[in-house]
Amino acid sequence: MCEMPIAKRWMTRALLALVAFHLSVLSAKAQDDVEYRMEFGGAAGLISYQGDFNGNITKNLQPMGSLLLRRVISPWMALRGNITYGMLKGSSNDAKTYYPALEGGYHSFSNNLIEAGVTYEYNFLPYGTGHDYRGAKRVAPFVFLGVGGTFVTGGSKNVFTANFPIGVGVKMKIGDRLNLGLEWAAHFTLSDKLDGVVDPYGIASSGAFKNKDGYMALQLSLTYSFSPKCVTCHNADE
Repeated sequence: MCEMPIAKRWMTRALLALVAFHLSVLSAKAQDDVEYRMEFGGAAGLISYQGDFNGNITKNLQPMGSLLLRRVISPWMALRGNITYGMLKGSSNDAKTYYPALEGGYHSFSNNLIEAGVTYEYNFLPYGTGHDYRGAKRVAPFVFLGVGGTFVTGGSKNVFTANFPIGVGVKMKIGDRLNLGLEWAAHFTLSDKLDGVVDPYGIASSGAFKNKDGYMALQLSLTYSFSPKCVTCHNADE
């Protein structure tokens, strides 16, 4: 039996080495194409009181900060929990109107706000790097709504009430694990005491949200993705 010529043997070895290298690259790429279940991070922004003493969303803006934990359900949906600290500030002079309950007096407040809540997010586009999910986009607008609790201190009495946020935003992948977000939300509450005064107009009203105080928030967030859904992506259930 004739031996394989040296040139052919070297060509065969080179071809096998090239195939092995190509398979190793594909394997490494597959390991990088990971979906993550969770995100954790923080946000900073501005918050404004909305109520009897203010109807301007840009009036008396105060700093706020949040801690965020997001559970990614799919590239389209997520659940997010937050703990937020901020301030609510305003005065009767801001609205430039007469309040019978104040009897011609002046009222101002600067209260601390602590909020904890859960929101449901829906992305208008599938969100991801494009490798972890076919067709996913690195930039995706989204809407959200939720429920939470608001605790306000600093006035004559502490106030605890439910709040219902609804808002819009946009999120962007700035790395495989880093997510940048910008969002705006209106928070409706069940209390008329966030400013320390109940019904300064002296007009009785009915309805869950009628004549109640609230606040609006604009914030920029940065989160880090963790808890991979799979390591090699050969089994999405791992």
